[in-house]
Amino acid sequence: MEQPIIRPARKSDCTTIAALYSISSDGVADYVWTRLAEPGEDILEVGRRRYAREDTDFSYRNCTIAEVGGKIAGMMVAFPMNIDPAAEPESDPVLAPYDKLEEDNSYYVCGVALFPEYRGRGIGTRLMRLAEQHARERGFGKLSLVVFAQNTRAKQLYDREGYREVRREPVVPHPLIHYTGDAILMVKVLS
Repeated sequence: MEQPIIRPARKSDCTTIAALYSISSDGVADYVWTRLAEPGEDILEVGRRRYAREDTDFSYRNCTIAEVGGKIAGMMVAFPMNIDPAAEPESDPVLAPYDKLEEDNSYYVCGVALFPEYRGRGIGTRLMRLAEQHARERGFGKLSLVVFAQNTRAKQLYDREGYREVRREPVVPHPLIHYTGDAILMVKVLS
């Protein structure tokens, strides 16, 4: 089995980043992108446009790509989470639970996704460990992420990697969001 190459994302990767972020968000990105789409615009094009930006957290500059055999197998989006105390709370009821599941002064793993044919090869674990390395390099003492309670496979990976549940919020059901139940904030404190 060919070993993956892990590299920083390039602007030319944004179409694939959007597809993978759609997978990693379990429909939350699709919900957001649908709200931002121009009439007749495909939501993955909205995602591509958003990740092509350079002056925001949701940028290819905060993405890491895993390639196998010259093809993109997966990606990770991660960046510093610093909560602005003056920021208005999220007013959209569908998005409000995720706004409440933010851990200040953490390195936030916003999304990790692999295309189905590359799962089960340890690539997700490598990306999670790289996030930990990036957090240490940037001086963060903890990492954070949000996972749906019903996404047991992802939650098991995060449990194995030392993340612990901090709090939960009930998911507001929406046809684009793949899960119901709770969304969970998980934090890993670095020693």
